[in-house]
Amino acid sequence: MTTVESEARRALNRLNRALEKSARELGAVRGALERAEGDDFPADAYSEAEAGIARLQEFVAEEGRRLQEKILHAGGLEPGRIRRSSGG
Repeated sequence: MTTVESEARRALNRLNRALEKSARELGAVRGALERAEGDDFPADAYSEAEAGIARLQEFVAEEGRRLQEKILHAGGLEPGRIRRSSGG
């Protein structure tokens, strides 16, 4: 793996962690404001924001898969033929 590929993987991992934290924080804000605002709470807006974060998380996951396939292909391996250990 080249330095560029390694940096890309690290950047994707950092972005993924940031998105996970964003999702948790948005959930915390939503929970607090839903209780405080009751019927005035803009639930649709929060649902859209949550969906936006989910779309970004899927984008990051897809980019991670794409990068992994490129790395495997560059190493002469077929991505579909690699099996992962079950960890047991």
